[in-house]
Amino acid sequence: MKFKILHEVRGRLRIHILTQYSQEDFDRLYCALNANRQIKHCKVYPATNDLMIEYLCGKEEALALLCQTEPNTATVPEQALTSVAAARELKSEYIGKLSRKVAARYFRRWFIPKYIRIAILAVKAARYIWKALKCLSKGKLEVSVLDATAITVSMLRRDFKTAGSVMFLLEIGEILEDWTHKKSISDLAGSMSLNVGKVWLKTEGQPVLVKSSEINSGDEIIVNAGSMIPFDGIVSDGEAMVNQATLTGEGVPVRRSLGATVYAGTVIEEGELTIRVTQNAGASRYDKIVTMIEETEKLKSNVESKAEHLADKLVPFTFFGTALMWLLTRNITKALSVLMVDFSCALRLAIPVTVLSAIREANAYGITVKGGKFLEKIAAANTIVFDKTGTLTKANPTVHSVVSFCDKTPDEMLRIAACLEEHFPHSIANAVVRAAKEKNLIHDEMHTKVEYVVAHGVKSTIDGAQVQIGSYHFIFEDMGAAVPLGTEQKLLAISSAYSRLYLSIDGWLAAVICIEDPLRAEAKDVIPVLCDHHARDRHNDAESNVYERGQYDRSGRVRQDRFRAQQKAL
Repeated sequence: MKFKILHEVRGRLRIHILTQYSQEDFDRLYCALNANRQIKHCKVYPATNDLMIEYLCGKEEALALLCQTEPNTATVPEQALTSVAAARELKSEYIGKLSRKVAARYFRRWFIPKYIRIAILAVKAARYIWKALKCLSKGKLEVSVLDATAITVSMLRRDFKTAGSVMFLLEIGEILEDWTHKKSISDLAGSMSLNVGKVWLKTEGQPVLVKSSEINSGDEIIVNAGSMIPFDGIVSDGEAMVNQATLTGEGVPVRRSLGATVYAGTVIEEGELTIRVTQNAGASRYDKIVTMIEETEKLKSNVESKAEHLADKLVPFTFFGTALMWLLTRNITKALSVLMVDFSCALRLAIPVTVLSAIREANAYGITVKGGKFLEKIAAANTIVFDKTGTLTKANPTVHSVVSFCDKTPDEMLRIAACLEEHFPHSIANAVVRAAKEKNLIHDEMHTKVEYVVAHGVKSTIDGAQVQIGSYHFIFEDMGAAVPLGTEQKLLAISSAYSRLYLSIDGWLAAVICIEDPLRAEAKDVIPVLCDHHARDRHNDAESNVYERGQYDRSGRVRQDRFRAQQKAL
């Protein structure tokens, strides 16, 4: 992209683009730049072919980024473009409403005869008066009564110009209020949309990559490990571990297989799923997000509710001020001016918009808030209980240590484990491979075909020996592995502070790899109650009971029936 700098201050540039772009190109440019982490904020001005960016990197890096960005080739999710287009259309719609309102007012003033103008004003005034009468019939004294009073008194005094101005300002205010509210909701909905541009559609032949907007209810799509699930649906084939943190806040993945329901916005961490879509694609999903946000208006905070009631309570004081002004000045015009000082409008508009802005800001930091009611509750909280994984920790496991239960060294055990785990994109597997790489342990392909059991582990053959690596359940229950005689206490001595990955060779436990998940730097002052540690303690107690009661046969193998009975008892 070619451009010249028009103005610059520290951290901000305004440039003029020398190439003429279309509106869609500017939309792509806007989305591409705002998606870049080096760019704090970006604005485009298609009418003047200008662009303004606020950047977080150095000036040279920002200029290099601009030079490399070309709207025609930028990869931008279709939903992001839809969101930008919707925001632009919303702005155009309300600017059009304001323009038509102003044009109509001056057209009537300049070209419509006086008596026809009065008739039009009377018809418009009737709407405000009827609304006020309905309010009074319910025994309420609200803002609509103020508006109707000002209009009615002006009409009775034959001050049609003032009555027209009052109604014109009220109509402009309604348009601006509605625009502000809808823009806040639209911006929030746009920031929460999934932005998945293309998906793999299952066909009779090979899977085909298509736009997500082309997917309909009943279609089957294939989602691989590391990808986001773009639609609600039911699993028709495959098995995977799905991270549902975006919906439930729980960082531990859950197993999903044939017949299970999966939800849009969740991520497959391992495995692969074929999903039969149960919801239509495209705008309907975006509309559902908007609907969800609009429904959160029912979850208003106490502050919002109090503001609405306070706005209505100000009405009697406004009438009192009007009467007092007339008594002091005997000037009806000055008295009417008090009616127009409507403090309630600011209260009614400012607080809901503030809440929507706070929800949007929270979403930018990965926090989903379902309404102002919950913002208020979190502000009043004095105790917060955190889920550890991915919240207080980095959710980036690392190998702490390797405990060998055979004649091989811990490094040799780590090398074998890395050789098996390198084939699968799981966070624990990545930790093992990374640890081997840091120790410069070469783990060339020395095994036969690797069989992966989702949510359990991996098994293969090395030099004729059966090798398995995975969870306690997989190694000891499914595979029937045993602990070498004389090493039981060594197993029990491993700290419960670590997650464990078990490696067995030819039916015997060969090593235990201790995995830790480091705390985030910002969580250093938080002292959490680590519930999962308690769960592991109970699990370890079960192991301890098995060994202490001598529940293993002469070969050293745990008697599975009695072990399972104790597990169920726990």
